[in-house]
Amino acid sequence: MGNSVQETVARRCCCLSSVSVFLWDPSTENARPRVRCAACSSWGGAASRFLTGKYFYEERGILSMANEKKVAREPSFLLALIPIVAMIGFMLYCFLGHSESGYHDAHMPLVMSIVVACIVGHFCGHDFKDMLAGMIERLSASMEAVLILCTVGFLVSSFMASGAIPSLIVYGLDLLTPKLFLPIGCILCAIVGMACGSSWTTTATIGLAFLGIGAGLGINPALTAGMIISGAYVGDKFSPLSDTTNLAAAVAETGLFDHVTAMVSSTGPTLVIALILYTIMGLNIDASAYDPTVAQSIQDAFREAFVISPVLLIPIIVVIVMCILRVPGLVGIAISVATATIFMMIFQPTSIYGSRALGDIFNMLHNGIVVETGNEVADSILGKAGGMNGTMWTINLILLALAYGGALERCGCVERLFGGLKHRIHSVGSLILATLLTSIFCDATMCDQFLGIGVPAPIYADKYDELGLGRNMLSRSLEDAGTLWAVMFPWTGCGAYQTGVLGMSPLVFFPYAFVNLLNPVYAYVTALFGRNIFWADGSYTNIFGKTKAGKPAGAPEEAHAKALANLEARRAAGKAPKINA
Repeated sequence: MGNSVQETVARRCCCLSSVSVFLWDPSTENARPRVRCAACSSWGGAASRFLTGKYFYEERGILSMANEKKVAREPSFLLALIPIVAMIGFMLYCFLGHSESGYHDAHMPLVMSIVVACIVGHFCGHDFKDMLAGMIERLSASMEAVLILCTVGFLVSSFMASGAIPSLIVYGLDLLTPKLFLPIGCILCAIVGMACGSSWTTTATIGLAFLGIGAGLGINPALTAGMIISGAYVGDKFSPLSDTTNLAAAVAETGLFDHVTAMVSSTGPTLVIALILYTIMGLNIDASAYDPTVAQSIQDAFREAFVISPVLLIPIIVVIVMCILRVPGLVGIAISVATATIFMMIFQPTSIYGSRALGDIFNMLHNGIVVETGNEVADSILGKAGGMNGTMWTINLILLALAYGGALERCGCVERLFGGLKHRIHSVGSLILATLLTSIFCDATMCDQFLGIGVPAPIYADKYDELGLGRNMLSRSLEDAGTLWAVMFPWTGCGAYQTGVLGMSPLVFFPYAFVNLLNPVYAYVTALFGRNIFWADGSYTNIFGKTKAGKPAGAPEEAHAKALANLEARRAAGKAPKINA
């Protein structure tokens, strides 16, 4: 009985004396404890419910850990695939499997996939409360992004009502020339995308106008569509108003403007490369067929409905300043909304927003504005200013996507599918490649960009800390692939939407969407050679290999401390660059 455990309990023997409980071999699974009377030394076996190994013996009796959770196990590889396969099946059915009069949103496939993930979790030993806790944990980590998305609705409406976005479009269209249609069009799509925070809105509005202009120039429609997609997604990534931008920052647990700043380092150079390619292709275009009336009609429609002035671009400049100063997301958006609302009240007629009464201003921010110009493209752009209510569809989808990711993580599917890969990563280049490929895999198999961002984040977050990287490096990598490649698959939500808007499959315009196509490649190649890297202490290794000091990106306190310690150790070992004087 050398390893036995003895405790006195308030249990009586037949001689009315106390007894003691002995665990003969605690290491033996389900070994039965035996009791010995302290007075008469008689032995007896404990009841079958008092099994050792998972039970404690306390004063006042032998008490079992009745509430101890069932031991969970990791799912097999095939079992881990079931929620993924279910998601693919539900998404394909909704987007490709039935008539146009049916259901074509991603929400219900996500709901059903959550149910499937919970069932898989049950077979792996997780009860529903445990699965729910996993979903809530993932949702809690992203609630700031949801709150920011609510305020983004305010921002889009106030920017539209103030005349900031209409002025931007009017002046931007003045820059169009036949030979420079492709590069200028890409830049304008990026500007509009950044202003409204949505690639979908950009393609459905000014993108459609550019399709018409491109057709008049005799340009291959696939080339024009690729240019539109490139510009729209650059604007979407750079915009603090974008849902994916906010989501990536939230799941990586870094600051919104820290994330935006990091994205400039990969998407900015890629945009320059794309513009060079579009310029070369545009110089070979025959300009004789150019019809300027399409752009002119859009400008006239905005000028009739709004006061157009360069001064009205100030609210957009305020947003850019907020990014540069790295003001917290909610604070920066609140300042921008206040600025745009003041400009609206000063410059625009009350016919746009009702009156200067507080109730009408609240209504504009909550429900958006309704302005009809008679021009189809202009009205389509204005129709996107739906206020906070206009963001509810996206917020619902994000909440469900996060819950699905949390369920996959809790039941062990994510770790089972990707955990082995993570443990083989020992360099920054391989980590960036793994993140990019995982995001693309999630885009293709889970059919949604929110899952392409949300699912990989918890898999690799601790690995970024282990290599001494900033959390904005994680958020940047998630968007470099998760956002930009989601549109490349016809069966994803993004791909299906753009197919409907542009009138062609992503497989057709894919070769010409240079930003989307090249951005993950650029991000990986530069990281492979130790360039373009943000470190945990805020230092940044630029494309020339020089490491300059900077302000650390936002991160959880414990994770940041761990990343700093690991960075110091790697620098001491010569595995990370030291800051240049």
